[in-house]
Amino acid sequence: MRYLGLDIGDRWIGVAVSDPSGKLASPLIIIGRTKDMADLEAIDSIIEQNDVGRIIVGLPRSMNGSLGRQAEKVQEFTDQLRRHVEVPMEFRDERLTTVSANRLMRESSTKKSKTKARDDAIAAALILQSFLDEGQSRSTR
Repeated sequence: MRYLGLDIGDRWIGVAVSDPSGKLASPLIIIGRTKDMADLEAIDSIIEQNDVGRIIVGLPRSMNGSLGRQAEKVQEFTDQLRRHVEVPMEFRDERLTTVSANRLMRESSTKKSKTKARDDAIAAALILQSFLDEGQSRSTR
């Protein structure tokens, strides 16, 4: 079963997908936000093309663990997504994933121009990989 990772922002949705064995997450695509229905349909298409069995959504908590306005926006969009697709979903704390994605892009790129959009796809992969790694550690105990 493949897993889908989502990093939902106001301008972009970073998307990552796991390999078929559910062990390795890779950045897949960035969806430029337009209208919610178009965004939902784009995600639905990715789910069908990749035979996704579960969606992991990054939830942007504050450093103290509380939910701010951005987390509420993510929850609202995810509620719409739940009504649009029949794939189980769960939230994953995404604190510091964008910071990590920025660092990875800086370390791996020789170009000075980097886009926020690419960071979002990498952040989605980091969110998903964290979930996958936790599952692997549970299964080896």
